[in-house]
Amino acid sequence: MQLEVLAFDAVAGVDDSGAGITDPGYNNHIITIALSDNTGWEELIIVDPANVVESEHAALKRLTALIKERDPDVIEGHNLFRFNLPYLVSRAQKAKTKVDWGRSGGFLRSRPSRLQIAEKTIDYPKFAIDGRHFVDTFLLAQFYDVGMRSLAGFERTDVARHFDLCDSEQISALRGKELQRAYLGDSEEFRRRALCGVRETRALSELLSPSYFIQAQIFPYNYQDVIVRGNATRINALFLREYFRQRHSIPDLPMARAFEGGYTDIFFTGVAHKVWHCDIASLYPSVMLQFDCFPASDQLQIFRHLLTDVRAFRLEAKAEMRGEKDPAKQHHLQALQNTFKILLNSFYGYLGFAQGHFADFDAAARVTQIGRDLLRKMIGWLTGQGAQVIEVDTDGIYFVPPFEINIDELQLGLAKELPPGIEVEFDEQFDAMFSYKAKNYALLTKGGDVIIKGGALKSRGLEKFQRVFLEEMIKLIMEEKPAAIPQLREDFEQKIRNREWNIDMLMKTDTLQDSLDKYRAKIAGSARNRAAAYELALVSGRNYRPGEQISYYVKATPKKVPAYEAAKLASEFDPQNRDENVDYYVAKLDELVKKFGGLVTATGSTTKQESLAL
Repeated sequence: MQLEVLAFDAVAGVDDSGAGITDPGYNNHIITIALSDNTGWEELIIVDPANVVESEHAALKRLTALIKERDPDVIEGHNLFRFNLPYLVSRAQKAKTKVDWGRSGGFLRSRPSRLQIAEKTIDYPKFAIDGRHFVDTFLLAQFYDVGMRSLAGFERTDVARHFDLCDSEQISALRGKELQRAYLGDSEEFRRRALCGVRETRALSELLSPSYFIQAQIFPYNYQDVIVRGNATRINALFLREYFRQRHSIPDLPMARAFEGGYTDIFFTGVAHKVWHCDIASLYPSVMLQFDCFPASDQLQIFRHLLTDVRAFRLEAKAEMRGEKDPAKQHHLQALQNTFKILLNSFYGYLGFAQGHFADFDAAARVTQIGRDLLRKMIGWLTGQGAQVIEVDTDGIYFVPPFEINIDELQLGLAKELPPGIEVEFDEQFDAMFSYKAKNYALLTKGGDVIIKGGALKSRGLEKFQRVFLEEMIKLIMEEKPAAIPQLREDFEQKIRNREWNIDMLMKTDTLQDSLDKYRAKIAGSARNRAAAYELALVSGRNYRPGEQISYYVKATPKKVPAYEAAKLASEFDPQNRDENVDYYVAKLDELVKKFGGLVTATGSTTKQESLAL
């Protein structure tokens, strides 16, 4: 069952993510509860604005009755842990209604929890209830992006837009004062917006959760817990379970040490045309299997057997994805194979996991050394054949092949240079590649799409209009049309000055890394500058936690002030009384042009060093 809640605040407006809402239980009341499940059933519960107290009480009782009646195994929502569930519990306490959703009549219970996802730490209240599992698609999106690094943001609308899951982007993005008016007017547009949210959550779950459901059948954790456990922790649990089952002793934790990582390098900057990408299929797992890089303490050889099975599953899903024509199924297979790619590569990570009983830092160092040697051998061979290597990143190489050579013959020749069990793939050709710096580049596909990699070219710190402008500018550069860039900039400025865009194009979404108390302490000690997101959090009255996001824009002010003083919550934006600072956003556009203006000069020419096509 999917569950999404819209909340109302007389000051901050309407929101379904918690941004701009004060502590649940004070000034906010529920406006809708939208429910759905995988049978296609849907129900929308609306709180009557003319009789809030009684209507909200009835809505909460109806929600509990539906959960008991439909008896779901899983309850899903976007930002379920940090907004939906704590908010519903708080409102139920105020309305004096029970949230006894458990199969045995048990009540919701929670405890503070913390999740480390790559470089981010997310604090959240972990909820549990008898007989059911809670799944938060916000967390699923975070895990998905660890491998792909392709999401512009993590709000439900951002993720749904990325996967093209919105029935209507205009309806999905309806927020703030505009949504408040739609609610008070009991419009059909409002009802569509409320149902759109739960439909997007259902679609996201169908896309991102299947691999975790499979993992719940593999690892000794239930479905809810398997999602939030680290990959290395899950792998360690498999080892411990099997060693306990066979009544075998467990080794002590290893002594941790540093070792050199994967090979990355850049050989060319500028624009290259007719670029191929090749890589070694599952490089580190293949190296471990082929060269017996396994933990010395694993006397039962569990590591080898698990790695073999997971690798076979991932390659099967990847092959199915490539052959699938249905976009929805292709997205599903992509998410599936990517999750197992992360899990597969985590076997290498487990070797260097200090809390892993069977970790082996010598074996981990040997894996990366062999990987570096293989890539250098591939680069040397390709260069010897007359190819121009552009960039190498851990397991893949971008290069321009020699002129008029059969690419299948080139792949066959390269494969002969590699040891048995190490399989090279030439997986895609691109019309052009813009190489900016190491791990920062853009690709132009044969279909005309642009793929941007790296924080220097695709930063979540940029507003959406900047990301769109940068993508279109880089596309013009790769298409050798630099003369069209001034007109592109003019078009964007006019849209800003004419106020043509929805606030989503101008707003910025920041993730809080520190607690508010820690932020105050840093400011007091001059350890950091003031930031808009934190300043808005401080005045909101809400206890924001690290990992939570705040969306805001910069409003016009009578005099020039720092951006953090002019920041305003996106949920407070009123499209009928627009107050964004157009000069501020035009200046941001100019900064972007200035920062990347040198690229136009460097790549606008056709010199061999700057525009490569062998």
